[in-house]
Amino acid sequence: MRLRPPPGALPAATLAASALLSLTAPAAPPEGKAEGDLPAAAPDARADARTGEAARDGSDGSDGALAAPERAARDAQASDAAARPPPPPVKPRVELAARPPPLHVEYAQYGVALVAEISLDPGAVCPRSGPLYSCILGSGGGLAIRGGYRSPGPWYFGGAYQFTKMDSSNLYRLGIFQQLRAEMRYMPDIGYRAAPYFSAGIGGVVYGNEWGVETGGALIFGGVGVELEVSRRAVLGVSCVYRPVLIAGWKDTANYERGTGIAQFVGFELLLEVRTELGRR
Repeated sequence: MRLRPPPGALPAATLAASALLSLTAPAAPPEGKAEGDLPAAAPDARADARTGEAARDGSDGSDGALAAPERAARDAQASDAAARPPPPPVKPRVELAARPPPLHVEYAQYGVALVAEISLDPGAVCPRSGPLYSCILGSGGGLAIRGGYRSPGPWYFGGAYQFTKMDSSNLYRLGIFQQLRAEMRYMPDIGYRAAPYFSAGIGGVVYGNEWGVETGGALIFGGVGVELEVSRRAVLGVSCVYRPVLIAGWKDTANYERGTGIAQFVGFELLLEVRTELGRR
């Protein structure tokens, strides 16, 4: 005879299976949410985020009053920067190449020059009245030959021989005025091929007919010039000097006594000189 369970009672096996399923099954999602949805942010966090956005946008009426002018200022600065022309490109500084130091070279310098002697005043040699009115010593032209030493610095020291055919008013067939001079030049270094110089010197003179010597004297001079360095070994130049000459009195070929006096000349030269290197320092 079988015993039947009371009505409504479940078998023990059924109760055990139900308990096992309740332990392993996932919890049901909250009402109104589907499974797999992310959890919503906390209400306080959402409120703080909305408050920050309102402050940045100026919608809450407090901090927005400060944010709006700042944003307008930023916009104005951006528009000014766009309208302003770009600054000119910065050119790199180019350092001027330093001029190389001069070559400290010693030279022997020599050459020739075409010369002109312009008489300013013959002095007592040609009185302005009387039988000696015809001037035996006028202007003329000729040739100069010179040579000297050119130092590594700005100095030149040398000598020159010059002969000039002078206008003698036909009292001489060929009046030759000869000079032998010691000369010096000072040539400042200005960094160009063409350079000015100052010259000075002393010397002696003789004068007579057809290379003869009938009188003599002494001279000094000073002047200026310009020297153009065509190459390291060739020089062209022009110069102008003032030259007073003391001439002793003499009796000329017409038996007229000429008095001692100072004749004044202005000399012009067109010179060509070459250099020979002597050594280096």
